[in-house]
Order: sequence, then C-alpha cells, then structure tokens
Amino acid sequence: MTVLRSLVLFVLAALAEIGGAWLVWQGWREQRGLWWVAAGVLALGAYGFVATLQPDANFGRILAAYGGVFVAGSLVWGMVVDGFRPDRWDLTGAVICLVGVAVIMYAPRGA
Repeated sequence: MTVLRSLVLFVLAALAEIGGAWLVWQGWREQRGLWWVAAGVLALGAYGFVATLQPDANFGRILAAYGGVFVAGSLVWGMVVDGFRPDRWDLTGAVICLVGVAVIMYAPRGA
C-alpha cells in the first residue's frame, strides 16, 4: 500500500507542477493573461505540498525520483494537451528515467 500511495502522490505532484508550469507558459508566453499565471503559481505551490506527503522522509531522494516522473509526465502532458508526438528516443529516455525512479524509491534497503 505504501508503494501505491507513493505512486499516486507522484502523479498528483506531476499534475500540479507540470500543469502549473503550463499555465504560466500559457499566461505569459501565449499572452492569455495574468490570471493564467496566477493559477500556475498556485498549482506550483500545491506541488511543493504534495511532495511533502511522500512516505519516505528523505527530501533528496524524493526530489531526485520526482525528476524522472517529471520527465515522463512532461512528455505525456505534451501529447495529451499540446499534440506533441515524442519520437522513440524521447520514449526511451522516459523509460530510463522511470526505471531510475523505481530504483531510487523502491529498491530494498537494509536497516
């Protein structure tokens, strides 16, 4: 159950951070307005809180693992929201990152 909880938190964190960054991008770069930017800032703040809910107590481990989730999640976001089509190297890199996440977060550790 702890692994499942951790995975759900990684997905929620990815939605908050990637969604927040996308909102800022849309608000500023695509000139949709400051309300989009403000919503993005709030979502980015929510990401920071979601990360604290991870069962592991090590900030460095959580953030390092989340980096891999961010890479894969960003490609998925781009596909779903912006019509981006990743090539085989994008996908290969994302899989490598997710394997890294699994090793960092869920490898058995001695006491």
